[in-house]
Amino acid sequence: MTDTPTSRDWGGVISLGLIWGATFMVVSIALEGYGPVTVATARTTLGAVALLCVMAATGRSLPRREGRLWAYIALIGLLSTALPFVLLSWGQQYVSSAFAGLSMAAIPLMVLPLAHFFSDEPLNLRKFIGVSLGFSGALVLIGPGQAQLGQGAEPLAQLACIAAALCYSVASVFTRRCPPVDPVTLAALTLVVGSVTLLPIMLITEGVPGWAGPRSGWAIIALGLVPTALATLLRVSIIRSAGSVFMTLVNYQVPIWSMMFGAWILSEALPLRFFIALAMILTGLAISQWLSLSKMLRGGRASAR
Repeated sequence: MTDTPTSRDWGGVISLGLIWGATFMVVSIALEGYGPVTVATARTTLGAVALLCVMAATGRSLPRREGRLWAYIALIGLLSTALPFVLLSWGQQYVSSAFAGLSMAAIPLMVLPLAHFFSDEPLNLRKFIGVSLGFSGALVLIGPGQAQLGQGAEPLAQLACIAAALCYSVASVFTRRCPPVDPVTLAALTLVVGSVTLLPIMLITEGVPGWAGPRSGWAIIALGLVPTALATLLRVSIIRSAGSVFMTLVNYQVPIWSMMFGAWILSEALPLRFFIALAMILTGLAISQWLSLSKMLRGGRASAR
């Protein structure tokens, strides 16, 4: 593994930010016709099938029968697919997609201490300052009104989104520490774990889903193929190449993209605090990853010569 992000890692992080930024809007559309467990189950199942097909087409086989490796696969599958997908789908019934997207910005603050104590990525002052500034920008983005707990199910829905962020944080560290395994195989098997976990829960609680119309139906298919199958593959590859702390750069982009898609698709107004938050988040990114970015840019100039 290398801790220095490559141009491919940076491209993957930017792509993931765009994909996941649009995901919350698509989830809201899927929830118009399906229950939250069905949405989560369809995401994992369609994603698993897609990546298993990739494994078969590329001649990949299942990993060796080593208990430690399969224990990691099971844990990563639960913490990166089954649990967060259900928590976010349920939470988005009661909170805005902007809040759900913004909750992902809490992941860097969770990953930094976890990676410091349980992985090979020590925390330093520069990273802490950059991440703190970026997260402060995310707080500006949410605004003082939405930061307050609401009535009824809304407080639990807000906690569910934060709990999903915690699941992703722990999964990132486990992915980094996972024994050597092919990234495509790891991504496929973690989705299989999520699917096997959620399928019986869906059948018991919401039954066998039918076609709910083109709007919700195509939304749920898109969720399985793009932000789940493709994004899971990208996520695993980036973490194992550049580390879980570098991966947290995605989560600063998510609230920005989610607000932009809201304005573009849903004609939502962009308040002044959005632009203030954008400047704070981008500054935080530059501070926290300045050395990696400088090395990458120098390498790019050298190769160009």
